[in-house]
Amino acid sequence: MRLTIEGARVIDPASQFDQITDLHIAAGHIQAIGAAPEGFSPNQIIDARGLIASPGLVDLNVSLREPGYSRKGNIDSETRAAAAGGVTSLCCPPDSRPVLDTSAVAELILDRSQAAGHARVLPIGALTRNLEGEHLSELVALRDAGCVAFTQGLNPMGSNRILRRALEYAATFDVPIIFTPLDPSLAEGGMAHEGPTASRLGLIGIPESAETVALARDLLLIEQTGVRAHFSGLTSARAVDMLATAQARGLPVTADVAAYQLLLCDEDLAGFSSLLHVMPPLRSTADRRALREAVQSGVVQAIASHHRPHEPEVKRVPFAASAPGISSVEILLPLALTLVADGLLELPALLARLTTGPAAALNLQAGQLTLGGAADITLFDPAQACEIGRNWLSRGANCPFIGQGAPAAVTHTLCNGKLVYQAN
Repeated sequence: MRLTIEGARVIDPASQFDQITDLHIAAGHIQAIGAAPEGFSPNQIIDARGLIASPGLVDLNVSLREPGYSRKGNIDSETRAAAAGGVTSLCCPPDSRPVLDTSAVAELILDRSQAAGHARVLPIGALTRNLEGEHLSELVALRDAGCVAFTQGLNPMGSNRILRRALEYAATFDVPIIFTPLDPSLAEGGMAHEGPTASRLGLIGIPESAETVALARDLLLIEQTGVRAHFSGLTSARAVDMLATAQARGLPVTADVAAYQLLLCDEDLAGFSSLLHVMPPLRSTADRRALREAVQSGVVQAIASHHRPHEPEVKRVPFAASAPGISSVEILLPLALTLVADGLLELPALLARLTTGPAAALNLQAGQLTLGGAADITLFDPAQACEIGRNWLSRGANCPFIGQGAPAAVTHTLCNGKLVYQAN
């Protein structure tokens, strides 16, 4: 398959390339940027005048729900939704059933994602067996089976001693660890940010300290063990301040934030919509402002969807009884582009937070446009407003943004040179 993309504004944050030009693709790779190679004859031409061409987006947190939770989603449906959002590489957490703690589960996920063919799936393995926090998983075997990092997610470790030993072992083999800092005893029973809104609504609160206490411990152990580390889904102003201080001291730690945390806050819970029940919770307007500033400065170098599809039944219940999570992977780019519309970031910087930033955090071979490199490309129309939810592809419709307008629409997505999504 030979394909030419004509007349797009090509933006590659990795090389700081920003120019209206053509892209020529063959055998799944970028053959040329600009003039076509001698003798190149495309089978297909995409007229991309007026469109933006960027590297395919890299999403560090997309729950695929397979194996084990097919009523919520599966690899085919959720990677199809990812492609519709311009995502060509995605990391899936280990919270499947069975847990992703063996090579067999990793291989199953990779086999099914390759068969689906919509996006490149990069599994994240469980740090401990069954995520129970007691015994280490076979990290090296999982790495060799394709896992790019390891995490406990929101599942606690049995003790700080076990966590320290796990990090020392991971550091020995130079495998990255992903932390989602939330102290289980401080957060226990909570479902919203502890503050005036939770008090007024009668919801049990989760204090900011639930995040910062865990973060302080994690930073100390990271410094002691030398493990490569990434923080997933930070939510509070104090947390990003602590992260910035650690980075200034030379600690090589990175972080991402959920796209919806940049747009929503705890005050949006006034209507008790279970669609806004997420974990970690939406925090205050001041926290949201601090997260946006951290994304702007680069302290937080990645924006992720934190996609959690659910079946309708678990959201058609009162807020306190609902399952946390938002289905959001196919609107990652439209949501993130609101930061450009708000004047917080220029478009190339925003695309860096969606491509090179997340790729660099886990040392992934993705997120850039290079000659001879994989043709993972997202095309979108910056002038075409769209209605979120029209032609929805995820099996989970648990999204509070459905029916709202977005400032731009993805028109085409290519993964390994294959056209995996085309609007209309």
